Amino acid sequence: MIHLCTNKLLIIKSNIMKTQKIYLEHANITVSNLQESIDFFQTAFPHYKIRGGGNETREWIHLGDDSTYIAINQGTSGQSHSGKDMDRLGINHIGFVVENVNKITDRLLAKGYLRDFPKQVEKFRIRDYFIDKDGNEFEFVQYLSENIEEKNSYID
Repeated sequence: MIHLCTNKLLIIKSNIMKTQKIYLEHANITVSNLQESIDFFQTAFPHYKIRGGGNETREWIHLGDDSTYIAINQGTSGQSHSGKDMDRLGINHIGFVVENVNKITDRLLAKGYLRDFPKQVEKFRIRDYFIDKDGNEFEFVQYLSENIEEKNSYID
């Protein structure tokens, strides 16, 4: 069984690598409430499942699908996120390309998650930003064109 899952994962990753030279496999974040973070991501991505985890030195999980995941660690220090500050060193947000940003927005808003920036509806993409309970910002972007020049256009 493990051999078949491993082969399936290798085939999926091999297919991704044929179309992209690199891709983001995972992001690793530390949160104040592991279950709350699981809820946030499963609200946005209902197909995400817990792929593994442990609690040797702290509780952690890998939440995702066959090709990508979020490594989520239960924080132990009690320190909270300092809030959004584009002048602060570190990661400002993590962006996900999605098929339908409105479905994700509707689910997140229905669960009480907050938009962190006004929804951006542009000619070739729609972007929406939400924060989790720890103040981490996540961008959800839906491209409205398959044309690379249009997808990467910064002129409306």
